[in-house]
Amino acid sequence: MVGRGRSPDLNRHRIALIPGDGVGREVLAAGLTVLRRAGEVTGSFELEVTDLPWSCRYHLEHGRMMPEDGLAILADHEAIYLGAVGFPGVPDHVSLWGLLLPIRQGFDQYVNVRPIRVLEGIESPLRAGTGATVDMLCIRENSEGEYAGVGGRSHAGRPEEVALQTSVYTRHGVERVARYAFDRARERGGGLASATKSNALQYTAVLWDEVVEEVARDYPEVPVTRYLVDALAARFVSHPASLDVVLASNLYADILTDLGAAIQGSMGLAASANLDPSRRYPSMFEPVHGSAPDIAGQGIANPMGAIWSGAMMLEHLGEGEAAALAMRALVTVARDGPRTRDVRGSGSTGEVAEAIEAAVGE
Repeated sequence: MVGRGRSPDLNRHRIALIPGDGVGREVLAAGLTVLRRAGEVTGSFELEVTDLPWSCRYHLEHGRMMPEDGLAILADHEAIYLGAVGFPGVPDHVSLWGLLLPIRQGFDQYVNVRPIRVLEGIESPLRAGTGATVDMLCIRENSEGEYAGVGGRSHAGRPEEVALQTSVYTRHGVERVARYAFDRARERGGGLASATKSNALQYTAVLWDEVVEEVARDYPEVPVTRYLVDALAARFVSHPASLDVVLASNLYADILTDLGAAIQGSMGLAASANLDPSRRYPSMFEPVHGSAPDIAGQGIANPMGAIWSGAMMLEHLGEGEAAALAMRALVTVARDGPRTRDVRGSGSTGEVAEAIEAAVGE
């Protein structure tokens, strides 16, 4: 397939690029190459990119992860494409609360979407882990819950020191993410699994259960199963084929989705979208494998999670044909190679990205 040429109706999407730290710069560069190739092949869009240096290195130089007007800068874009954040010398809670969480909460990105799917050619650690048995969509409440940031410490450094961290669950917050999850379950024609811990957390988790049950009445065609989160974690391993759309709170989904990435075969495949479904604010797309400073600069990081996240970004931007091309190319290279070391290959980051880029045009 060849590009269709420049059209006078070509869409130009303004994207804020935050490569971040470690392997983030490597995988995001690879992802951007594939996305741009998809635009060339479809002839439907171009990406106008603003490269932002916000990272732990930026923090070491400026004392903050992003400038004071960072959200205002980002608000002038349609989407945010982020690589990874984290580096020795900057505590993880500083980097998280200095960049990612302010973006997610400030832009009301209350839905986090994580696909969990075993691709042909990539071995799952599960004995029966295949594309037929592992194909879930995890929907995470992304703006409140356990990551609301409410709490404090007193008597620091003394034997009687106390630390309190308060989970915040609101009826509004639970209902809107539940409706999003039910909509996706209805689209996929599958069921919904709701993660809870209402046997022990008699206030927050019980509210969660009640609201999910209320929302379920509007979706009679979607089967709903309530799981205690520990039992659901076990089911990820023992009966993954029984799970389709998984709905969970901020903390529970954070843990479950990393387990899901391991089931896929590598954290290098972990793709995500942080969405404001109302589109009042830009949404953010990021691989969630971390900055991996131990392998940064070696050219061996897996770019597939970044490319998968980029395909999700194209879908969100209304470029469905290009998104499908990028995903088909990714699936083809996962099957045929080259692959990086984390998925039992020997290819470099660049070689894998080049193969996917080439496959976009085939």
